[in-house]
Amino acid sequence: MIYSLENKNALVCGSTSGIGRATAKTLAEMGANVILLARSEAKLKETLSELPCKEGQSHQYLIADFTDPQNVSDTVLGFLSRGNLIHILVNNTGGPAAGPVSTAEAHAFVAAFQQHLVVNHLLTQAVIPGMKQVNYGRIINIISTSVKQPLANLGVSNTIRAAVANWAKTMANELASFGITVNNVLPGATETERLTAIIAAKVIKTGKSEEEVAKEMIAEIPAGRFGRPEEIAQAVGFLASAGAAYITGINLPVDGGRTGCL
Repeated sequence: MIYSLENKNALVCGSTSGIGRATAKTLAEMGANVILLARSEAKLKETLSELPCKEGQSHQYLIADFTDPQNVSDTVLGFLSRGNLIHILVNNTGGPAAGPVSTAEAHAFVAAFQQHLVVNHLLTQAVIPGMKQVNYGRIINIISTSVKQPLANLGVSNTIRAAVANWAKTMANELASFGITVNNVLPGATETERLTAIIAAKVIKTGKSEEEVAKEMIAEIPAGRFGRPEEIAQAVGFLASAGAAYITGINLPVDGGRTGCL
């Protein structure tokens, strides 16, 4: 039962596709009441209908656009003002477009900073008071292995992900004494819409086929395959549990061994 999330409320951002959706399902399977957060109500309703309720949980959703940090903050603060409590926050949103850093427009950095670091910060500030009250909090940020090793042709993403990782480590140190942990999960190449977009960009840049590009990418992964969203979600589930109470301020790669450093 150390990994049960019964009676815990989990807010999962970007939870209508890919890793976010898989995470929402995993946390629900572990017994949590899941609050989905994304911008498409149709997709939110679809995902909500798929969440298991074997522990008699009550799941719900909130609508907000991550390109508008104030909208996200107001939405969640409104939810909390109605007497709701968040025990687990999963910060997750789509990554910046691919491209070299040398040709990136300045506004691309500003937009990515707002969508990732600023939104993460506002959401974390919103849930901290409630977590302190119950001496239990899990803040988990879905970032990228580029935190440890920058990835080619992802200049803006590499830059912003590193900022988020350092923000998270600082936050972890400040909140540890309150029973609140802050950790980063670093997915490798995972079968999501994001991976599809990255492969498509490489096809355009190199003139190779999708199959050739995918084969070259897989050749860099010791496990010999792309990851599945559910495998990333399992790592999140553990970090969200009581069993991970003494783990905070870490970057956890879930990448099949691809990252070339410790």
